[in-house]
Amino acid sequence: MLTEVTATRFVTPLREGGSLPGLVEADDLGLYVLKFTGAGQGRKTLVAEVVCGELARRLGFRVPRLVTVGLDPVLGLGEPERQVQDLLRASGGANLGMDFLSGALGYDPLAFAVDAQEAGRIVWFDALVNNVDRSWRNPNLLVQGGGLWLIDHGATMIWHHNWPSVDASAARPYGAADHALARFAPDVTAAAADLAPLVTEDLLAEVTAQIPDAWLADEPGFDTPDDLRRAYARPLLARAGTVHERIEGLKESK
Repeated sequence: MLTEVTATRFVTPLREGGSLPGLVEADDLGLYVLKFTGAGQGRKTLVAEVVCGELARRLGFRVPRLVTVGLDPVLGLGEPERQVQDLLRASGGANLGMDFLSGALGYDPLAFAVDAQEAGRIVWFDALVNNVDRSWRNPNLLVQGGGLWLIDHGATMIWHHNWPSVDASAARPYGAADHALARFAPDVTAAAADLAPLVTEDLLAEVTAQIPDAWLADEPGFDTPDDLRRAYARPLLARAGTVHERIEGLKESK
């Protein structure tokens, strides 16, 4: 499971994205970008963040460290905005925290060139998890220390919103024409050769084991959290070997 920390201070809401994340300080003295269980997108967004973030880390990508953050709603009593107060009140218990990357800059494809190999690896990973939220309009990439960091994976694996249609949904092509790195001629074939063999049943079991049971409870059609963990792993395992052949919109995608 992810490391557990406890929020000791709500620093500020972050005016980015639709989920209104916040910056909190925790009892380990770390600063974390907090994504709330009580946000409108619900706990499935947090599950997607865990699965994709922990999988990306194990495949060698730079991803902020993830933790679960215990939140006492009383921390929001001093907040002047009603929206923030309501969100904190609705999010008592375990929420998802990501290391705050101090000094990181939002990625600008016109200012930061990426070679075809790295671009291919990121596009391949986004195709694997069906990330529809890494476009040139909203890259969800940060630059720190001269390297790219992958963030915000809540809009991935859209099939988990309709499990009965998971096989059909997971088999669809991935459109990469608007991807933030499409202009760098991503070498997805080389990426697939390097990364696909690493996506094994054991690796995915390790990744899905990081999801808190509470975020998997009461899902229709599944008797236990472990049943649902296996359901998350299955389409990713099926996609890994061939998804590079179904990436559309790149000048050189094969």
